[in-house]
Amino acid sequence: MLIVAVRTLILYALVLFAMRLMGKSELSKMSPFQLVIVFMIAELAAIPIDDPAVSLVNGVMAIFTLMFLQILFSYLSIKSEGFKNFITGKPSILIEKGRLNVKELRRLRITSTDLLEQLRLENCPSLADVQYAIMESNGQLTVIPKADAQPLKPRDMKLAVSDGGLPVILISDGILYEKNLQFAGISEELFQQKLMTKGIRSYEDIFLAFSDENKIIHVYLNAGKRSCEDFAQEVKL
Repeated sequence: MLIVAVRTLILYALVLFAMRLMGKSELSKMSPFQLVIVFMIAELAAIPIDDPAVSLVNGVMAIFTLMFLQILFSYLSIKSEGFKNFITGKPSILIEKGRLNVKELRRLRITSTDLLEQLRLENCPSLADVQYAIMESNGQLTVIPKADAQPLKPRDMKLAVSDGGLPVILISDGILYEKNLQFAGISEELFQQKLMTKGIRSYEDIFLAFSDENKIIHVYLNAGKRSCEDFAQEVKL
């Protein structure tokens, strides 16, 4: 029992290390090659855990070999566009200048129903409003609406807008994130003063507090602190 636990811990740490070393792209939308690598690593890690008779060293070597191949192929993909297209494939244009590419749809075995469903998921329910639709190499559909169907932007109306900042969490479950407070440009003393003006005396009373892109602080109190409801009450500072 102890041996299985130790082997599991070692392989878990190894797989986690391998995924981190291979890059963040493995954790997002994966190409078919990346998907195969992830599945094989998971399977190779499971075999020594399920069967103690299997050498742990062999499993570790196999995982490191796949990790090396992934890093090598990623490097070669950066250096050679042709190699990248061979490994991951090329994006396919399904709709070009408002016209359906029927040949490409049939090659990818995408029905009109499937295409319309994907367009709805991309907030473009009408095919007539689509200028381009591109099936990316990772299977994600990119939709570019026609000019007259695109959302209205402030610059279209010549409105002056200020650059927004990055929203950051200041408190989560009663714990203050001091680095995020500094990133937001707020001193802890000033932050405490703002809380005091709203009658909030302890961080433990706060479920969530964050600073939005306009530097407005939103505070959500723990349920039951101000009411008997199950919902967190919002307070703006």
